[in-house]
Amino acid sequence: MAELSVRSVLVTGANRGIGLGLVQHFLRMPKPPQWIFAGCRDPKGQRAQELQNLASKHPNIIIIPLEVANPASIKAAAAKVGEHLGGSGLNLLINNAGILKVNTLDAETLEDMREIFTTNTIGPLLMGQAFLPLLKKAAQGSPGSGLSCSRAAIINLSSQGGSISSLLTWEIAQAPSYRCSKAALNMLSKCQSLAYKEHGILCVALHPGWVQTDMGRSLGLPPPVTLDDSVKGMLKVLSSISEKETGAFLDWEGKVIPW
Repeated sequence: MAELSVRSVLVTGANRGIGLGLVQHFLRMPKPPQWIFAGCRDPKGQRAQELQNLASKHPNIIIIPLEVANPASIKAAAAKVGEHLGGSGLNLLINNAGILKVNTLDAETLEDMREIFTTNTIGPLLMGQAFLPLLKKAAQGSPGSGLSCSRAAIINLSSQGGSISSLLTWEIAQAPSYRCSKAALNMLSKCQSLAYKEHGILCVALHPGWVQTDMGRSLGLPPPVTLDDSVKGMLKVLSSISEKETGAFLDWEGKVIPW
């Protein structure tokens, strides 16, 4: 298996949970990225303290103020990342930021549906658009012609809860707004894979597992997957996927999830 080797990566929602875990694991790689852009809504807030501590010890971590529900914030973040990269591109965009509200179908509201779709689905759409020039630049500047995460890729963190076939944990939590947003994110990932393939950019939807994070625990039962196992598994998957997998819906162990 090839080692994942990226010069630059951007992780959204990087101040806690899976996002922070990804940043920590990128640092532990034999050859860490030269640039780890850690996007978070409130870089100076209490919830970003652990990320701030990491950044103070590792100069390759650049904390980027980023609210994925705000188009202006996304554009500003793309400009800031572009400045840091100089003439080079962004190899890997990981759309991790997401929100969950555990509602029943009867209790679902317009406001919750709009908020969750804006963050979970529209955010990754706008991120892909804003960072496309930097991803294209990375693809053009990388050796070889095949698709890979080491060259240029968009990874959308989805959920098996958005699979229409499996409907994971329905008996535990209906959460229709979350499920619908992730099903839509899966379609977005497929659309991105078709539109961006000609630019040398790989795109997949990736289910991290039901992970032991604040979000994972909000369903009321202990999640079965540790954060460490999830992140290690996902990075192993990212190191091995290629042109065959672009547009796929995979889990943290590399298994294909039914739509």
